[in-house]
Amino acid sequence: MSVRGGSDVRDRENNRNMTSKETVRVTYKGKEIELPVLHGTDGPDVVDIAPLNKELGLFTYDPGFKATASCRSELTFIDGKKGILRYRGYPIEQLAEHGNYLETCYLLLYGELPNQQQYDEFNDKITRHTMLHEQMMRFYQGFRRDAHPMAIMVGVFGALSSFHHSSINVTDDKGRDISSIRMLAKMPTIAAYAYKYAKGQPFIYPRNELYYTSNFLRMCFSVPTEDWHEDPVLSRALDKIFILHADHEQNASTSTVRLASSSGANPYACVAAGIVSLWGPAHGGANEAALKMLMEIGSVKRIPAYLERAKDKNDPFRLMGFGHRVYKNYDPRARVMQKVCHEVLEHLGIEDPLLEVAMELERIALEDDYFKSRNLYPNIDFYSGITLRALGFPTSMFTVLFAVARTVGWVAQWREMIEDPEQKIGRPRQLYVGPEKRDYIPMDQR
Repeated sequence: MSVRGGSDVRDRENNRNMTSKETVRVTYKGKEIELPVLHGTDGPDVVDIAPLNKELGLFTYDPGFKATASCRSELTFIDGKKGILRYRGYPIEQLAEHGNYLETCYLLLYGELPNQQQYDEFNDKITRHTMLHEQMMRFYQGFRRDAHPMAIMVGVFGALSSFHHSSINVTDDKGRDISSIRMLAKMPTIAAYAYKYAKGQPFIYPRNELYYTSNFLRMCFSVPTEDWHEDPVLSRALDKIFILHADHEQNASTSTVRLASSSGANPYACVAAGIVSLWGPAHGGANEAALKMLMEIGSVKRIPAYLERAKDKNDPFRLMGFGHRVYKNYDPRARVMQKVCHEVLEHLGIEDPLLEVAMELERIALEDDYFKSRNLYPNIDFYSGITLRALGFPTSMFTVLFAVARTVGWVAQWREMIEDPEQKIGRPRQLYVGPEKRDYIPMDQR
């Protein structure tokens, strides 16, 4: 098979006028076809390989989908080489600095930043859907007290569909919108109750006068025996953390949500599938792993020894919180997260020795040719674990908080897919490497 560029145009109805004049010509066993090149708003061009199987009987092989665009999306743009992350065109740095999480949620769900009236109406809808059906409390009692909060999240969130039958028809526009609001509103309550259940403390009901992240902090940390007073600095810090984690293109959990939803499954089941995928240590558990690494290093004096271990291919130690599957530059979220981390520790008067280790580790690694040549820059997980610990959360809750923040991304991606006329049930193909055809042999002859 040979591949080369071409100049003819193949107009296909579903290309939405994004087909360029360039094509890629593929020759296989004497037959040549042309594959259209598609232009996005930004980022690299994409070759439409749909005709490849129909015309030549070929599939593509791409483990981990590292070079495959599975969908068209208007939500999030990442340029890993330049360290760029944008939601609907807005740089993540601007949204974190000037906006709030619910404003970002509205942007991801509806395409534009809200005006004041739109924001007030959206905020009111979210606020008035935060309570859980009282019978759902029994779900929590079915788990062991030492159950991981993510296990509880998966079970309880998936069970939401059994309490909201009227809005699980994915073909109904109004039902999709109601489901979107419910999922976004109820996730913090589900997460807070998972935390309270593990601690053996009573559940704290949400309060309608409180903002989204303030409400969540109160449900996690207040107790009935004393008054709870909001700390605006901590609420704002958590709000920024949620903005930074709201969406991140076609990552593992988002792709899981899309794949599950392609079958027409109800939205609660699809997001529950996303929670399961996020639970993996290579995905949502990375900040916990980074914090554990810093704790293992322990002091600045031990950093050189651990850096040498990280360079040793025969040593299982890895430098957690550095490098990223997509970013080959400084993770733009990490810069914001570093600032948030300092603000929280300074506000609380915490002198965390792990921060000193983190800062020195970052400084040395960024000056070391070994790490620079491999694009091992700090990512968001490097500082988020320290920050979440300072806010009072145990490591078991780190991935839970990630899930709360990412819910809006999963929901927005789910809506986009359901409303996409090109969407089909997901069905990846494979390169079969098993035995060739074999005839069955009766057991007494084996």
